Amino acid sequence: MKLTLKVWRQRDAVDSGRLATYDIEADEDMSFLEMLDVLNEKLILSGEEPVAFDHDCREGICGACSMVIDGQPHGPQRATTTCQLHMRHYNDGDTIVVEPFRSGAFPVIKDLVVDRGAFDKMIQAGGYVSANTGSAPEAHSTPVPKAAADRSFAAANCIGCGACVAACPNGSASLFLGAKLTHLGEMPQGQPERYDRVVNMVQTHDDAGFGGCTNTGACAVACPKEIPLDVISQLNRDYLAATVGGKKKG
Repeated sequence: MKLTLKVWRQRDAVDSGRLATYDIEADEDMSFLEMLDVLNEKLILSGEEPVAFDHDCREGICGACSMVIDGQPHGPQRATTTCQLHMRHYNDGDTIVVEPFRSGAFPVIKDLVVDRGAFDKMIQAGGYVSANTGSAPEAHSTPVPKAAADRSFAAANCIGCGACVAACPNGSASLFLGAKLTHLGEMPQGQPERYDRVVNMVQTHDDAGFGGCTNTGACAVACPKEIPLDVISQLNRDYLAATVGGKKKG
């Protein structure tokens, strides 16, 4: 199929950037990233700078391949990362616009690559549990209700791609934050630091420049791992308990 690509090109963080237009032929069995590989081969052979974009596993696991395709984070297919989007979902003659994730907390490094280090800072602020070293405890020594385990595992599916931020009109990372707090807060191992965790991570979220949540739900729609919106409710409950309820230890 013959396609027209409009790709965001930006030399560095201070460059104003622009959309560059390219014509390309692609096979319907290609993934979206393979199509970009073909474009880059064409650019290199013609002596032009290839398009910079993040990628790693190309299996929908790592969350690195984050870009906005035709105005939608990761593209038009629900519950699918960019690397798992295939060209069979497009038609001959289509025009596709490819841009980086847009957020003040995700500055553009080059072309489609953004700095998502703000997510790492939130994890450093509280996305962990403290545990004694030594041999693993006996599996049945800490009972966990089935519903809590299921909810924890569902929240742990978050791959930290940042689609929730790109989709949110406020640039909020509340879905990411709620997912990390829920997957630890539902388990017994996460209880000792539960309320210190939420206060520290919310403070880091705000300091990074992310916006506030107004419950538009756009984040959950864009999430490739279908993290449920109600993890933000868990975030709010824990934050109120820690601050108004006085459960924070620190």
